[in-house]
Amino acid sequence: MKIPLLLLACGLLYGCAQDEGATTEDTTLKVVTRNAPTTYYFNQDQRAVGPEHDLVMAFAKDQGRTVSFVVVDTVADVLQVLEEGKADLAAAGLSITNERKSRFLFSQHYRSIQQQVVCRRGEKKARDVAGLTQINLAVSTESAYEYTLKTLKKTHPKLQWQSRDADSEQLLREVWEKQIDCTVADSHIVAVNRRYMPELLVMFDLQTEDTLVWAMPREATGLKRAADRFFNSEAGDRALQLVEHRYYSYIDNFDFVDTRALVRRIKTRLPKYRQLFEDAGRKHEIPPTLLMAQAYQESHWNPKATSPTGVKGIMMLTRSTAKSLGVKNRLKPEQAIPAGAKYLAKMRSRFRKDIPEPDRTYLALAAYNLGRAHMHDAQTLARRLDKNPYRWADIEAVLPLMAEKKYYKNLKYGYARGIEPVLYVQRIRNYQNIIEQKLAEQ
Repeated sequence: MKIPLLLLACGLLYGCAQDEGATTEDTTLKVVTRNAPTTYYFNQDQRAVGPEHDLVMAFAKDQGRTVSFVVVDTVADVLQVLEEGKADLAAAGLSITNERKSRFLFSQHYRSIQQQVVCRRGEKKARDVAGLTQINLAVSTESAYEYTLKTLKKTHPKLQWQSRDADSEQLLREVWEKQIDCTVADSHIVAVNRRYMPELLVMFDLQTEDTLVWAMPREATGLKRAADRFFNSEAGDRALQLVEHRYYSYIDNFDFVDTRALVRRIKTRLPKYRQLFEDAGRKHEIPPTLLMAQAYQESHWNPKATSPTGVKGIMMLTRSTAKSLGVKNRLKPEQAIPAGAKYLAKMRSRFRKDIPEPDRTYLALAAYNLGRAHMHDAQTLARRLDKNPYRWADIEAVLPLMAEKKYYKNLKYGYARGIEPVLYVQRIRNYQNIIEQKLAEQ
């Protein structure tokens, strides 16, 4: 099998696990992964990110090592690279099978998942294992899904499937595009991708539970012990919490109707206003897709939207806010979009410049929704509860408490429906993710 390899050294990752001077070969951890939203990818700033990337970088920092990544396309490629000795560790959304146990060592698990059968709404489906014999099923070669199907075939001899040299994301897209009937993918992969392809439908779990691990060569016993210690340490717990918050916490319970409407409106409504969002984003150093997502949360890109409380327009500005920003007509997108961006930038400027992104922007979005005064209270409450007032994950946990009397009675500005900005930021993050994916496909 010919494997396309993309080698990425520490310096190209915009941040290393140790000082630049420490570049000797024995301190470099070679990690094989695959390019996917649940493992490793480059964000809009061309920085390497992703759940596996972040965990590996935290592990390497804990070990005082630098990292070089080998990026391949499929799980089969990942396992081949590891077996050929071209990497020290595989971090690619892997699970343990009996066949893999004979070839590799594994770290302790760091995430629980389910293997799910996914079909398309309105097309041929399988509602149970027996139903898989009646549909066109495809799974990734050498995947844990294929191993599960081989086990099930012992009791369901008519069970057949295509073994494809393709990753889960590609096969999910083929289901969505009606090229195949169904596939199998891990639950976290399905949750991320259903937002881009809302017609995908989870039919049933192929097995009760599975887990994700890192894989290593059979002789790498020291590295296994180090990985296990990391996952059992405070540094490991902290890294896992950050990954959960950054990549998964904002994904709401799947709303087929809402997601399908967004995907449709990206094609029909967004093009009318895209240049306005891009110009405003550049001017105020805000990602244009974030402004697009915020506007969608506010108005679903309806320039004539009006709420019972009197906020209006595509950015749903109040009369007083619009006036302070020089907006004469809130219903004109060419006035409302630049004003909304300016106001968000203003909210962001009221938080310390040394707060890292994306936390500073999430705090600004919450202030846009709730008001800066209540956000001051949220930060005060965070300090009282021994939480970080500048970290969004901590503020997100504190905000809902501001509706409870025992907390708000001691705050300067009193009661606030703090759950609203939490949901507001979650939905914007979710919408932004979908918008970025769909624009990249155009």
